[in-house]
Amino acid sequence: MLDYSYMDIYIPRDLTREAARQLLTEHAEYGRWELARVRVHPDGSRHVRLRRKVLRVRSTL
Repeated sequence: MLDYSYMDIYIPRDLTREAARQLLTEHAEYGRWELARVRVHPDGSRHVRLRRKVLRVRSTL
């Protein structure tokens, strides 16, 4: 069974698409986050949920 850690990001409507793309790309490249969900609200703002796998280390003893 996989465990995930989640991060929610609110992107206001006045942020350009290019700036939003750059923000999400940096989280993906440096934090190893992947896109889980995007909600676009009627006012144009976006709610983005990112996730990444939680690595569990097992003892070898």
